This record gives sequence, C-alpha cells and structure tokens, in this order.
Amino acid sequence: MINIISINQINTAALGIYHCLSEKQLRHYFEPEPGIFIAESPKVILRALDAGYQPLSLLLTDKEIQGDAAGILERLEKVPEWCIPVYSGEENLLAKITGFHLTRGVLCAMRRRILPKMEVLCAGASRIAILENIENPTNIGAIFRSAAAMDIDALLLTKGCSDPLYRRAVRVSMGNVFQVSWTFLSERDWPNKTLLRLHEMGFCSVSLALSEQSVAIDDPILKKNKLAILLGAEGDGLASHTIAESEYTAKIPMRHGVDSLNVAAASAVAFWELRRR
Repeated sequence: MINIISINQINTAALGIYHCLSEKQLRHYFEPEPGIFIAESPKVILRALDAGYQPLSLLLTDKEIQGDAAGILERLEKVPEWCIPVYSGEENLLAKITGFHLTRGVLCAMRRRILPKMEVLCAGASRIAILENIENPTNIGAIFRSAAAMDIDALLLTKGCSDPLYRRAVRVSMGNVFQVSWTFLSERDWPNKTLLRLHEMGFCSVSLALSEQSVAIDDPILKKNKLAILLGAEGDGLASHTIAESEYTAKIPMRHGVDSLNVAAASAVAFWELRRR
C-alpha cells in the first residue's frame, strides 16, 4: 500500500529537488554518479518507467490520486523496490512550490543513467542523427519525437546541445527521449574524429545546410544502408568545418521565398525522406 504524504506548506524540506535546485544542479546532484531529472505528466512518467528509469519521489495534486496519476500509483505498488515517497497537495500550493502549474498534475524525480559510448550506441544501427549545438530544449524535444516516429535508431548530441532530460525537452518529446537511444559526443573529438569513426563503421554522413553545393534531400545518392544525418544550431546551422568533414550536403527545397525551416521541422522532413526503404 502506497503511503501518500499530504503537504500543506511551501517550505517542505523533502521537496527541495522540486523547487530549490536548478536543472543544472539536479543534473550534478549525485556527482560523480549521474544526477536527477524531473519527468512531467503521467504519460511521460510511465514511458520513463517502461524504459527502466528509477523513480525517487512523486509529487501530485490531490485530485490526480484518483485521476490521471492512478496508473502510476498502481505501477509503483507492483514494484517493491520502487518504495518511494509520494507527496500530494492542493493544486495552487504545488504551483507555488514548483513555480509553475503542473502539466496533468504530476511530477516525478528520477535518477539519470550512465550514457553509453557512441560505438555501442551505433552498433547495428542504420539511421542515426547528430545534433550540433542545438540549444533550445523545445527543439530538442521535438526532434526526439520525430526521431521516434521516423525510426531513427540513435541520436548523438554535441556538448553545446540542450540536455534531452531537461523537463521541457522531456515534456515536448512526449516521453520519446526514453524511446530513442542517445548520448553526448566527446567535445575533443567533434567533428573530425567522430565522423571519421562513423565512416569507419560504415555510415555515410550528410549535413543539412543551405548551400549551393547541396543536393536535394530526395536525391537518390542519399539512399544509403547506413546514414548519419547532421543537423545544426538554430540560426547559424552547422559549422562550416563540420559540413566540410561530412560526405554529402543536402537541403530541403522550399517555395514562396521561405529561406529555411525551424531545425525541429527540418528534422522531421529529413528523417522521413531519408528513412529506411
């Protein structure tokens, strides 16, 4: 039987991870071990549990005990090792504690996991995407959602990217950050050594860029068995030396004077067009 702890004041010490610490501080909470992230909404939390992430505590509004959170509580009861504190309070009180109104009334603090090495992640993959310095967590979340929908095997992120486990990125992805394997790349090895290693593993690399030397995204030359799709930062796009290190450069043809797409929208088009055949 789950023991639900009722809270009635803002300064509840046990809830410090929900209101006193930034996402960066949570990320380093257990250093040198991986830290904590906050999952938001029942669907996202259930997907994280399905993926094997370990919950630490649950924070929910009173009305969700018998509402959308009921499935999570049932799931927690079935796993004895997930004997975690469950905190419940009135909706407005929780908004004051967290600083925002809870999406679907539920938050869950969960432990991060050690990220795999690139070679392990890409072994057996045929479609991967590399994200270079994409800073907006909304874009990161949207790209993960498209990657899951379009059957991308893995996502590799440079150190300049927003963390896929930031609360907003997780929420925008609808929990698909737990569906697609991912890791951060070595800053020292990017892009030269990283792309060389991927080429040795049999991947063909294609950079998405608005260049006169680009081929169209639907060019038959890009129909490869193993493909690494490179996407660059908002505004500036991929760095010129990154483009130079990739084997092909491709662009999405556009009309009506539109010069570019948001990187998340571009990822969806590219993942669809360059999918497995």
